[in-house]
Amino acid sequence: MSFEGRTVLITGSTSGIGRAAAEQFGHNGANVVVTGRDHTRGHEVVAAIEADGGSARFIAADLSTPDGAQRLAAAAGEVDILVNNAGIFPFGASHEIALDEVRTVLDFNVVAPFALVAALVPGMIERGSGVIINVSTMVASFGNPGMSAYGASKAALELLTKAWAAEYGPLGVRVNAVSPGPTRTPGTAQAGDLIDTLAVTLPLRRPAEAQEIADAIVYLASDDASFITGAIVPTDGGRVAV
Repeated sequence: MSFEGRTVLITGSTSGIGRAAAEQFGHNGANVVVTGRDHTRGHEVVAAIEADGGSARFIAADLSTPDGAQRLAAAAGEVDILVNNAGIFPFGASHEIALDEVRTVLDFNVVAPFALVAALVPGMIERGSGVIINVSTMVASFGNPGMSAYGASKAALELLTKAWAAEYGPLGVRVNAVSPGPTRTPGTAQAGDLIDTLAVTLPLRRPAEAQEIADAIVYLASDDASFITGAIVPTDGGRVAV
């Protein structure tokens, strides 16, 4: 597959799933906009993409407020493919999570993607094509202790995926989501044994590697998926089957 001539913006692409997707898009010819809060890691990803013959630039972004998302969109310019990958995932029983933390999760995981789509989709519509990929989680579709705020935020993102597909499909923009299971990334390292505990409940009996989730993202963004929109694609090692 080729993304020659197309610009892809991936939030949270300085590590983990986002970085794996950024490097794969770059390998396949896209102009990659790498974003995140860590300048050092951002420039490392850009260097890796360029070393592979690709094109990339880094834009520092703080998506904890809608203003941050809007500034990112303005700095990025024309974007053909938007991957809403960045997310935060506090763990803990609902009565132990401060309401301010719940608001932060919703701002980061729901409001920021909403603001980015609102800012970037008009350009896609004007050009007659575009792709939006949202990164959700398997715990958006079932209750799991300690993940109420995170799961709820991603369930909202899955509904937005379907709403945006209905709104913008007639205007040439496809919108899909991937729903990963437990995945080994630098960000999930803070979860300790939880990743392995969740993994043993899957038919495949192992966590995913970041590249495996990135493969699904890149496929959905490609012309090979040209008739897929409004889909929530399980990338969860078979959890959806049990």
